[in-house]
Amino acid sequence: MSIFNSINISASGLTAERVRLDTISKNIANANTTRTSNGSPYRRQVVVFKTKDEQISFSKHLSNARGPQGKLSGVEVVGIKNDQSAFKKVYEPGHPDADQEGYVTMPNVDIVTEMANMISASRGYEANVTALNTTKSMAMKALELGR
Repeated sequence: MSIFNSINISASGLTAERVRLDTISKNIANANTTRTSNGSPYRRQVVVFKTKDEQISFSKHLSNARGPQGKLSGVEVVGIKNDQSAFKKVYEPGHPDADQEGYVTMPNVDIVTEMANMISASRGYEANVTALNTTKSMAMKALELGR
């Protein structure tokens, strides 16, 4: 694995975790949104990740026949999907979006879950920054040895 490959892997992790943090922030901001443009409550969104496999040509497959077949080269965001779990019902008869029985359909966003996910995404981001800085430090040490 080259030094630039490890930088690219860390960069892909940073990008993916940033998208995850942005989505979690959007979920928290809309935790009380009872009416969106389509008329329903806000639906929680979840980021889907996938490992990014390096494209390997036929000649590389032949030369790697005795060893590993593929090299992982980071992570990518496949998409952002809506969480299909049920909405919450809250009794608030004075709310403008309340039904005839006084219940308001609230978003399926749980603040505690979102905060736990935010801490996890933040730690993932920090880990990628640390790996990137370590790679950079190793490259600088290698350049110092060459003097």
